Order: sequence, then structure tokens, then C-alpha cells
Amino acid sequence: MRLLLLFFSLVLLLLAQPKRRPLVVVSVDGLDQRYLRDADKVGLKIPTIRKLMREGETSAGVVGVVPTVTWPSHTTLVTGVRPAEHGILGNRRPRGETGDYYWFANMIKVPTLWQATRQAGLKSATITWPVTVGADVDFNLPEYFRGRDGGSMDYVSIYERATPGLVEKIEAFDSSFNQTWVDDRTRTLATVYLLKQERPDLILLHLVDLDSESHIYGPYTKEAYACLEKTDAYIAEILAAAPKDYVISLTSDHGFERVDREINSTGFGVKLGGSLKFRVFGGLLFPETPETRERVLQSGILGREVPREEIAKFAPEQLGPNFLGAFEPKRNEGFAYGALANTELYLPPHEKGNHGFWPGLPDYRSVFVLWGPGIRPAKKPEMRMEEIAPRYAEILAVKLGR
Repeated sequence: MRLLLLFFSLVLLLLAQPKRRPLVVVSVDGLDQRYLRDADKVGLKIPTIRKLMREGETSAGVVGVVPTVTWPSHTTLVTGVRPAEHGILGNRRPRGETGDYYWFANMIKVPTLWQATRQAGLKSATITWPVTVGADVDFNLPEYFRGRDGGSMDYVSIYERATPGLVEKIEAFDSSFNQTWVDDRTRTLATVYLLKQERPDLILLHLVDLDSESHIYGPYTKEAYACLEKTDAYIAEILAAAPKDYVISLTSDHGFERVDREINSTGFGVKLGGSLKFRVFGGLLFPETPETRERVLQSGILGREVPREEIAKFAPEQLGPNFLGAFEPKRNEGFAYGALANTELYLPPHEKGNHGFWPGLPDYRSVFVLWGPGIRPAKKPEMRMEEIAPRYAEILAVKLGR
């Protein structure tokens, strides 16, 4: 009788354990939620993404972290905490710390999803995922470059930092991987190789071309739509290669806005009256003296003043005894902040589209979709980016965090 009770206890314990499923995360840089929301209206030919949304779990949008740029956001996607906590504060480090990119995984101050995967005895892979040079992964093609061509990164730089022998294996699988630039086609090819030959438990894939097109031509343009349709075809290749036990997640790092004019922070200072003190961070302008705040309000040039409680929600580290307010540009009129040494107030945009805006207002959202075994079709409400990594950990049945 005791043996029988012990047997049933073990069975119940096993049933209570979360079911582990391998996971592919496809992050499409710059994929704003509006592309998915308005797909029918603009006639987007994205059958694979539509399938994932129809058959899987889809969020109404993902509220980003501050700042809403690529490297901090991708690090939040694998840690579940804000940039102020994980330490990746921008794409580039402050000028006082060389101003170079946050290339190296050891710059992340908190545990990552790939570390949790390794601690569970599982294998992981990263493909041009930011902040992964030297990461504790089994198959690593890190985001590292000495040259860029739009969303493409020079092949030699990535080869030099990749897991030894990995590039040669991918080339043997498909010789077309060896080209001057690592682009979304070859990133996809590397993913297909991993799924067919190595089958790691976690693959983190960063596709970059949509972001590049949106900077050059603007978001929600024919060029951006064409790029997303090509991206959809790449995702179809990944689905075709993935074994049936894999969960696929489509996500992104930030939304995108068109930019028609930039408010030059230098020229704005001159317009306000010379040596007034303010700083621009996270898509907001922060006055640093009472006089500056008063001049900002009198100018009528800027847009919304962001409520203090909104700052506390998204970037509480910006609050303090000297906090005097924060102002957005007029985003609905195509304004963004810029910075040049001249004294012109308004500048033509250096790019037709951009991100890095404050996440407090609606519409400017990234995406989250889950599809695969154990994922039921569901339309979920808006979520915060910090919620995504714990969800991935749940699928992998690993423990994320300290």
C-alpha cells in the first residue's frame, strides 16, 4: 500500500511539473503593433504572421521600456527588467565610457534567459542578438560589426566573434551563407541550420532589415511594407524547418514614428534665451532650472507635459528632488528631438522614421505573439515588455532571475 501511495505521489508530482518546450524567438526590429493591427486595411501580404496570430496568442501591443531603442529593449526581452536595472542604457555607452556599443554580454548586470537555459542543462543559440559577444550560449553569431549596410552587418566581424566552428558548419549546410554582409536572409539561413542540425532549446533571432528601411523611407510606407512581406517569407522558412514541438514567438523591440521635422536642442536653448539648462533623455526634454521650465512653457513649441505619475511608472530613476517636469515633442505632428551644433530651431529630419520616443502614449507599441504546442488561440490585452522574459522562462521551464 505504501509503495502504491508513493507511486501515485510521484505521478502527481510529475504531472505538476511545467511541460518544457523548445522556443524560437523571432524579434523583428521596429515591428510596430500598427503593422499587425492595420494589416487588412493596407493589404499587407503576410500570410505566415497572420497564421501565427490566428492560431496563437496575440497581445494588443507591448509597452516599451525607456529608452525605446534596440539594445536596451532586447536586453529587457531576455531579463524581464528595465534598462536602469539591467545596465544597458542605450545602443551606445556614454561618451565618458568610450561611446562604443554595448557589445559584451558581461555588461548585463542581471541574469539572462540564456544563462537560465544553461543552468537547466539546456542548449541555446543567438543570431545577431544585441549584447551577446562572449555570451554563455552554445551557438553564437553575435551582433558585432565594424561595417554596416542598412540592416546588414559585415560578415568578417561576426565570424571573428562567433562560436568557433559554427560559421563553417552553416557554410557546409548552405554555401550561400558566405557573403559580404550578414542580412536577414542569412540570419534566417543560420536559424534553419540550427533547427535542422542542432535543435537547441532556445534560439534568439534578431531580424534587422525592417528597422533599416523604416529609418530610410519612414514607417508605414510602401518600402517598409515590402520589407515586412519579405520578412514574413523568412518566418515561413523558419516554421517549415522547426520540429513540431517548438514554440515560435514573434516579438519586437520598439514601435516606429514618422519624423517630418526635428527640434534642435541647441537651437531651442538659444530660442529660450541662451544659457538655460535642460537635457534630453528617453524621448523627453527635462528642464533643470525653474527659469528653463518657465521659458519652455511660455514658448509653446513643445508638446505634452508628461505627468509625474507617468514618469514614475516608466522611468522612476528620473525623479528626484530636482525634478521640474518633462516634455514630449509634438509627435502627432511629426516632430522629434535632434541635436546639432548650429542655432537653427527646426531641422529637416536626418531620417524619415525613428524610435526612442516616450512609451506613455498609445499606438507606439511593439508586438508579442506566441504560437505552437500548448498555446491556445487568444487575444490578450496590452502588456509591458518586462512580462515577456518570464513567459519565455515558463515555456522553457527554467528559472529566470537571481
